[in-house]
Amino acid sequence: MSLDRDIIAASKAWPVQEAQRLLARFEKRPTAKGFVLFETGYGPSGLPHIGTFAEVFRTTLVRQAFARLSDLPTELYAYSDDMDGLRKDPDNVPNQAMFAEHLGRPLTDIPDPFGTHESYGAHMNARLRAFLDQFGFAYTFKSGTEVYRSGALNGALLKVLERHDAIRKVVLPTLGPERRATYSPILPISPKSGRVLQVPIEECRPAQGTVVFRDEDGTLAEVPVTDGHCKMQWKCDWALRWAALDVDYEMSGKDLIDSVKLSTRICRLLDGVPPETFTYELFLDEQGQKISKSKGNGLTIEEWLRYGTRESLQLFLYRDPRAAKRLHVDVIPRNVDDYEGFLEAFPRQSPAEQVGNPLWHLHDGRPPVNDRLPAGLTFGMLLNLASVANAADPALLWGFIARYAPGTTPEHSPRLAALVDHAIAYYRDLVAPTRRYRTATPPERAAIEELHHWLGTAVGADAEAIQFELYEIGKRHGFANLRDWFKALYEVLLGRSEGPRFGTFVAIYGTAETRTLIEHALAREAEAA
Repeated sequence: MSLDRDIIAASKAWPVQEAQRLLARFEKRPTAKGFVLFETGYGPSGLPHIGTFAEVFRTTLVRQAFARLSDLPTELYAYSDDMDGLRKDPDNVPNQAMFAEHLGRPLTDIPDPFGTHESYGAHMNARLRAFLDQFGFAYTFKSGTEVYRSGALNGALLKVLERHDAIRKVVLPTLGPERRATYSPILPISPKSGRVLQVPIEECRPAQGTVVFRDEDGTLAEVPVTDGHCKMQWKCDWALRWAALDVDYEMSGKDLIDSVKLSTRICRLLDGVPPETFTYELFLDEQGQKISKSKGNGLTIEEWLRYGTRESLQLFLYRDPRAAKRLHVDVIPRNVDDYEGFLEAFPRQSPAEQVGNPLWHLHDGRPPVNDRLPAGLTFGMLLNLASVANAADPALLWGFIARYAPGTTPEHSPRLAALVDHAIAYYRDLVAPTRRYRTATPPERAAIEELHHWLGTAVGADAEAIQFELYEIGKRHGFANLRDWFKALYEVLLGRSEGPRFGTFVAIYGTAETRTLIEHALAREAEAA
């Protein structure tokens, strides 16, 4: 369904708000290149990670919203800074001894330790592209090395040479005394060793388009700044791309706020118009510490996709990108179930509400509303079924599902089948080792015993009837807050502090099976006593 642009434009959803801000840019300054350019950057010295995914995904959301509001064509450049000099031996790659002799050289001039590509940089670029392609992103890949050597940056590079001192004045106050003494935005590449050098520039020669510097052996050398003979220090490199390629929109993390400000000033010195920028918050681990590749804390994409769906990851990343997020396995179930809730609600919503639904953005206006789960079959429910049944085999859960929703099979419900597999993996790896049952208090035990008795008379009762009786039992046994009653059921019967809607759980699991579950729990308590 195609929505009216006025309906979309009125939305408070952050991708639409960003697209509106970008649209205003072209009302003031029409694009000379004929398209709107979004950019994401990548340092290929390490493997792609969840931050890479998040930046491309969020940028894509803004790009999609923009396309709904404007007829201007768009491009997304996935730019790899593969001309960067290798600063340290990379981890987890073969033939590490080889890297020692190549430190400082551009990543695209270092042999591929895996033996599959013409260089280490090319190998890592291929990994990046495979990673992005796996998720179906639409983008144009740009190799920094190719862009430099093609001459696409030459005009801006000559301006860097002309305005070398002005750029230094912008950057020097941000540096420490030692780095300030040698800093130049221009990093010449040694014609002898091929290394990217961070050395003082002895002389800038704008008329010749060259710089003079002392090479590693102490001799004076002169090289052009153009055609890949020099590389820019990264903050200037960022500004150089913005100016030379006329980038219109780019996101970056909160840790780069100062770099964005610096690059914005340099971009203007190069006669460029800085892009519209968006600052997102950083991911935190379970302790509230910043996620770091070097520390290995937090959660990887592979781990998320082992325990949850791709859509749940996208929903997690969609939500308020300006708020810090704990990236930990315990956020997966909620996001899986919230996705299903948004999908269930979508067909009943007005057009304006649909644009406010995260799934409108996740699926570019076309959520798979015909692929909804049977009512009540949440991921949390599947986790609890796996827990009480100690399930290692999906067939066990499908037995419960088939009884609750006749005709539902893995073949006809592949998305539900995937959720069953995720639930079993999550239970096996994360729930089973941490389950802790507690003993019921005397009032709780009396209530649980009444529930056990009532279930013996409730064969064939549906989820609503069971849920109603659960409320009544809780009231009769003096639970002032019925949440305490349900929490007792979860902790005594399931070994967890949270759980599903219990009436639906009993309807799926079975009244007889739930009575057996209660008997085992009370017997376990008797043995402990």
